[in-house]
Amino acid sequence: MKTENIKYRVGDLTCHGYLAREESSTTDAKKRPAVIVAHAWMGQDQFARDKADELAKLGYVGFAADIYGEGRTAATAEQAGNLMQPLFLDRKELRRRMVAAYTEIKNHPEVDPTKISVIGFCFGGLAAIELFRSGEDLRGAVSFHGVLGSKLGDITAQLEPPKLPLKGAILLLHGYKDPMVSQEDLVNIEKEFSTANADWQLVIHGLAAHAFMNPEVNDTKHGLIYEPVTAKRSWQMMQNFLNEQFNH
Repeated sequence: MKTENIKYRVGDLTCHGYLAREESSTTDAKKRPAVIVAHAWMGQDQFARDKADELAKLGYVGFAADIYGEGRTAATAEQAGNLMQPLFLDRKELRRRMVAAYTEIKNHPEVDPTKISVIGFCFGGLAAIELFRSGEDLRGAVSFHGVLGSKLGDITAQLEPPKLPLKGAILLLHGYKDPMVSQEDLVNIEKEFSTANADWQLVIHGLAAHAFMNPEVNDTKHGLIYEPVTAKRSWQMMQNFLNEQFNH
């Protein structure tokens, strides 16, 4: 496997992306589909880079974005909240940062610019959804236990309307026991994408809470629990979805 760190700009901010792809043989040098990985609230960590590696093994170019910029990551939940909250509240800026990652990977010489998708985890699920809402020419977006609502405590986010028509399709993978997503959030996003005539799917895993994909997470008090069976199923659902979107 070949990996590299790629710097790209969002205004005055320098972002540090991580790109992974399988080595091309001399007989297989064609451009490949790319999948952007949007990290969770701790920043672009090893989990996000590992997912880019796994996508590369599936034959894609995996690109872990740096949504916070400057390679910033959090060591504590408090630090993560301080990094995430401004982007949760300012959806226009969050979308701008995701579009910058999209533009960077779209222009990579080994990427087929007509075949780009995005996946994201927790806060990254929200970031993936915002890229889908941007109207950019995506094939697909996948949110794993994403943040689907617009409220953070008593604070309400400044939303950015979707830019229609929405391109590609979206797959929302959600845990029934996720304390961070309300029934109202689910209804609202279903209505939003139906009104936009988007190709959307919502899969609710009955035994899963928040962060079910991450084996390093086990915070039962706050409902952040790794669920290996759900994680395996969801990753397979993502593979089926990407295969469909890239090959239709």
